[in-house]
Amino acid sequence: MGDKAHTHPGAAGRASAADHPTSVRNVVLVGHSGSGKTTLVEALALTAGAVNRAGRVEDGGCVSDYDELEHRQQRSVQLSLVPVEWDGIKINLLDTPGYADFVGELRAGLRAADAALFVVSASDGVDGATRMVWEECAAVGMPRAIVVTHLEAARADFEEMTRICAEAFGGDDPDAVLPLYLPLRGAPAPDGHAPVTGLIGLLSRKLFDYASGERVESEPDGDRLPLIDEARSLLIEGIISESEDETLMERYLGGEQVDVKTLIEDLERAVARGVFFPVLAAAPAADGARQGLGTVELLELVTRGFPTPLERAAPRVTTPEGAARELRMCDPGESLVAEVVKTSSDPYVGRISMVRVFSGTLRADQTVHVSGHGLADRGHEDHDVDERIGALSTPFGKQQRPVSHVIAGDLACVAKLTRAETGDTLSAKEDPLLMAPWRMPDPLLPLAIEAHSKPDEDKLSQGLARLVAEDPTMRLEHNQDTHQVVLWCLGEAHADVALERLRGRYGVQVDVVPHRVSLRETFGGPAAGRGRHVKQSGGHGQYAICEIEVEPLPNGSGVEFVDKVVGGAVPRQFIPSVEKGVRAQAARGVAAGHPLIDVRVTLLDGKAHSVDSSDAAFQTAGALALREAAAQARIHLLEPVAEVSVLVGDDYVGAVMSDLSGRRGKVLGTEQTGAGRTLIRAEVPEIEIGRYAVDLRSLTHGTARFDRRYARHEPMPQQVADRLPEEVRAAS
Repeated sequence: MGDKAHTHPGAAGRASAADHPTSVRNVVLVGHSGSGKTTLVEALALTAGAVNRAGRVEDGGCVSDYDELEHRQQRSVQLSLVPVEWDGIKINLLDTPGYADFVGELRAGLRAADAALFVVSASDGVDGATRMVWEECAAVGMPRAIVVTHLEAARADFEEMTRICAEAFGGDDPDAVLPLYLPLRGAPAPDGHAPVTGLIGLLSRKLFDYASGERVESEPDGDRLPLIDEARSLLIEGIISESEDETLMERYLGGEQVDVKTLIEDLERAVARGVFFPVLAAAPAADGARQGLGTVELLELVTRGFPTPLERAAPRVTTPEGAARELRMCDPGESLVAEVVKTSSDPYVGRISMVRVFSGTLRADQTVHVSGHGLADRGHEDHDVDERIGALSTPFGKQQRPVSHVIAGDLACVAKLTRAETGDTLSAKEDPLLMAPWRMPDPLLPLAIEAHSKPDEDKLSQGLARLVAEDPTMRLEHNQDTHQVVLWCLGEAHADVALERLRGRYGVQVDVVPHRVSLRETFGGPAAGRGRHVKQSGGHGQYAICEIEVEPLPNGSGVEFVDKVVGGAVPRQFIPSVEKGVRAQAARGVAAGHPLIDVRVTLLDGKAHSVDSSDAAFQTAGALALREAAAQARIHLLEPVAEVSVLVGDDYVGAVMSDLSGRRGKVLGTEQTGAGRTLIRAEVPEIEIGRYAVDLRSLTHGTARFDRRYARHEPMPQQVADRLPEEVRAAS
């Protein structure tokens, strides 16, 4: 950041536990899939001396994307922590997946970090999903910088990419997004493409050549100075405009020379405050090289320009009962407040919890209080329990390096916390506390599964419980209407990972079956029925006769039972028995096996026997009467209708509304939400939006999101009911 000439790896290479919050930087890498985040993490680890060659630790494993599942899928699917050390500062690099299905891992990374590196590919540009994450970071004032990768691509243009970034991320102030360095290109190759071999420092007017595999500083020749000075002037004006010294711009415009030291200090403060967003370039090291292009500059930016954990606004803390609690956050001597940001399972170690300590000091073998609230709707039980901390360690690829304690501001892993789940708070046993949870996306893609065999059935429940404990963006549902086990996911790739983890990690083979929505039945018109249950063959007889009338009721009325028996035709003690039989049959359904709703059943008449009538006999007669009435009436199939809200960019409003109409949806209205976004509200049959999470992403290139909630059941058009597959139409 200050154009400091490093020619050697970081002082320590391997990061251990930090001794003070000022010596920690927590940085999350954000960007679309394929932008080069994982490659950049490995290049930074190499430059910092943490690995012996690009992306490898001593055992030959990668420092990021080391999971076998990630190898098979050829992409990141989980949050990875890679700690390195540079100039005495521990840098916790949080590598996040770029694919939209794993946005839960991204949000966990944002929660654990204090600043963000947005990684954009010079060959792919900035996608809509990355813009949305930028806006989320802007809303909370998170400091950010931009790293341009893939400069080796044939049509890569750093200057054009910087302009695109300023347009995409600058908002009302594009001059807040400016490069600190310009790429230095070598001799053109036979195809005419000139490779990037170094960088030009705009503030220092120095060249930093990486062609030898290490950073070499030199003076620029006279031909380059005009290019440097033009870009340098823009950078200086951008820095000064964000300076806390209000007189600096006036002095600069008046011709006063501002020294480089002052500019660097103002730049570092502006970056740490989240008001200036430098653009840098980076590339991995060539084979045999010790430093990748731009990695020294990035490490300098992180250590000198990004904020310490002390500068982060603390999340809200309460007691488990909800009473507000004030703490000096990020004070190692304060009461302990830590949060589980990720949970994973290791076949040899067991459950491993990645923890960010916000206050106090976490120590090995310490007993802590675990508070988990607010995720009951996703299969996570609320709990307040005490647990003993097992071994503490810092991860590095597959390795876990032991540490004795973790101070406020730092991250580490805790082994064998059996009850703690992602999002839970760890606090002092004698002073239980609870952190406000971070916002997580709702899983809206249903995956109905069944155990493949009896042995799998015995292991399924435990496997699913562990799965949702690790990933709070999944929701487990045991649907009482369809008798299906449904795992709600964020998308197809998310579902694929869940199935692979069930098979590979927990040894559970499952079959995916068609997802059924909770259909209902109702009467299309009035009908009458007579239930006769008379048995006199041997032993105690059974005798019960009842006559009922059934009529439809308005939506939401449920099942209403009315007694209009006169003259004691049905003895008073058996009228509740008739009602019980009617309601039991209504719950089982009268046509396709779906619950019957929105009807009034009136008991008109009946007969009883002084000896053979009983509670059971009249229950059976009530059920038979309802079935006979159903046989004489037209039964309507009712489908659930959802209220859907879609937040979409203005460019896609027409396409989304047309798509909703094609799904038999009724658009209720639209409203502008600012920043070129529109909120569309509609009612859509749930059977039409089973895959809407996938289809909407495809339709809007990942720039829209939606939520849904049950509204009511409505009659399904007959032509739609006739087209339903048998496994969807019939209940289990």
